[in-house]
Amino acid sequence: MPSRQPDASTRVRVDGHEVVTYSFGSGSEVLFLLNGGPGLPSLYLRESLLRLLEEGYRIVTYDQLGCGASDRPTDPKLWTMARYVAEVETVRKALGLGPVHLLGHSWGGWLGIDYALTHPGAIKTLILSNTCGDMPHLVGELNRLRAALGAETVAMMQHHEADGTIDHPEYQAAVTVLNYRHVCRLQQWPEPVAQSLSDWNMGPYATMQGPNEFLYIGNLKDWNRIPDMHRITQPCLILTGHFDELGPACAMRMKHALPNAELTVFPNSSHMPMYEEADAYLARVSAFLGHHRG
Repeated sequence: MPSRQPDASTRVRVDGHEVVTYSFGSGSEVLFLLNGGPGLPSLYLRESLLRLLEEGYRIVTYDQLGCGASDRPTDPKLWTMARYVAEVETVRKALGLGPVHLLGHSWGGWLGIDYALTHPGAIKTLILSNTCGDMPHLVGELNRLRAALGAETVAMMQHHEADGTIDHPEYQAAVTVLNYRHVCRLQQWPEPVAQSLSDWNMGPYATMQGPNEFLYIGNLKDWNRIPDMHRITQPCLILTGHFDELGPACAMRMKHALPNAELTVFPNSSHMPMYEEADAYLARVSAFLGHHRG
């Protein structure tokens, strides 16, 4: 099924390049989406939340620099948290948006945390979906998930990582198992997810995160905003899946750090509850936003 076309789409100048924005609906309450990646098009996230248009919200997102229909420069110096934070603010101002309800998924949640700390007046509420506030803690959690594959498999993976041969079929097979356990547990991955993944620009991703979802060696490997998150006083909703790669332990660290936060764990989901438990996910987001309209 073809994706819904935006009601408005504009190009915004950022750092000498252009990013493409997408706006759906015309409500006064804006839900601004920051998708995962980095380097992943926004399609998968916006498609999963468009049902909220029926409740009068305006949904706005954009393809971050380096992905989707936006420009794709190759300079690795562009792929930093600070530059992406400035990019979000440039887009918000260019679109004439006032304070927004901000939903960040995965990498978009890390970006959302830094954005909220940098531009606190720009957001009404913050929804942190399947994300974390402490990368070193996440690495420990990922190692625990890898360990569940068994000692021999972990040793094999570490061997290939040390040798620089992570493209080997046996290593890729282990990553595939982890993806189906902890990224999306649906037998058939939804079309918007498949489309976004097929157009993934690995340049920003490899620079900031690493070569895959379970090996963090990029420039964000030491990122930790837990000590600062007490400064985010807006209402926050934390969402995670029971089987999520960024799971309940990560979510609890954020909840304890935030002064005004609620937490929901989706029992049958991993990293994509907006598809794995779509009705429950949308109902939870809708209820939270409904309490903080106006």
